[in-house]
Amino acid sequence: MSLKDQVTEDMKNAMRAKDSERLGTIRLLLAAAKQKEVDERVVVDDVMMIAIVDKLIKQRKDSVAAFTLAERMDLADKESAEIKVLEAYLPQRLSAEEVLAEVRAIVAELGASGPGDMGKVMGAVKTRLAGKAEMGQVSAAVKTALAG
Repeated sequence: MSLKDQVTEDMKNAMRAKDSERLGTIRLLLAAAKQKEVDERVVVDDVMMIAIVDKLIKQRKDSVAAFTLAERMDLADKESAEIKVLEAYLPQRLSAEEVLAEVRAIVAELGASGPGDMGKVMGAVKTRLAGKAEMGQVSAAVKTALAG
């Protein structure tokens, strides 16, 4: 079963359970997937779906930070609850050491030698680690691998 099918099935279950908070978040995710399909005229596969979930989680984290700064804990808590629902659709994340090991392997495969090769390395890393690691963490690992 594809990730999109799983999300659709979870939406139906949330409707049956009358779980309005979960249902709202899942509908938001499906709407983002549908928007991507319409905008780019593609069928969303699991990799794209994971990228959409990652993007939505990043938006929620930014919102939590802003709401916390503004002392609006009610809104921050709502966004945090949405993050928990969305995180269920992500694959198991790699640890920092595993990310660094993967990046070093990719650098060795590509024969990259310095900071000038960062674009080439990031392109390869993004395809291999999509959804398995946060891209900010990956970028830092690439810089470390190319510097040393």
